[in-house]
Amino acid sequence: MAIPLTLGVPRSRGPQSLLAELLSGSRDTSPAVGGALGPRVVPASALLDAVGTDAGRVIVGLDVDPAVLRTSEQASYEAVRFHLDCPADQLGDAVALRLPSPLAVFVTVDGSDDLGLAESAQQLADAGRIPGLANGHAIGEVADFLAVLAHADVGYVARARDTAEVLALLSGTVASLRGDDVRAALAAPDPTRLTSLIPEAAEAVREVLLGVEVHDPALVARELADAGLR
Repeated sequence: MAIPLTLGVPRSRGPQSLLAELLSGSRDTSPAVGGALGPRVVPASALLDAVGTDAGRVIVGLDVDPAVLRTSEQASYEAVRFHLDCPADQLGDAVALRLPSPLAVFVTVDGSDDLGLAESAQQLADAGRIPGLANGHAIGEVADFLAVLAHADVGYVARARDTAEVLALLSGTVASLRGDDVRAALAAPDPTRLTSLIPEAAEAVREVLLGVEVHDPALVARELADAGLR
């Protein structure tokens, strides 16, 4: 059953902004750039190499065994999420990991097995893990992925190459919640529909789309602002 999202006259959203801490990346950015900028993505190996420093709130990219991260000296930090890239045949091992913060898993789907993007998302959601959506997938695959997340108890995180892809993800997520044509929304996102979301609708969208990794978060934040999104 689709979740109705109400469109209306834009008004101040405050902490319920559609873009609040949406964007993350490996670059250091000043909070003054805007509220769309979320925690940095920091490899776990970099935390191990920075003993005695304070990394603050970060998203930890798991490029080392989590057991090493638990037992070794490292930088102090607050992990908002852990992100893990894993092949489809290691999905079971990824699901079994126990970590102190939520885990998002980006499954490598190459067509060599029966586990597609939507199927892997369903398995992760069923296990209480956050599905990750890498960039480069066909519109139909992304639409099927979003169909899973629109009815799941977990949200998803994504990776995008540019502002256009971030807009497409936001538009596709809105369409999936409203029961609209998701493929059309992904192919031709309409920023005006996003700017007309009332705060409660924006909050519903962000409960599904938890964050987007981009190469240059500050640039994407500025371009989204230029498109009328705040």
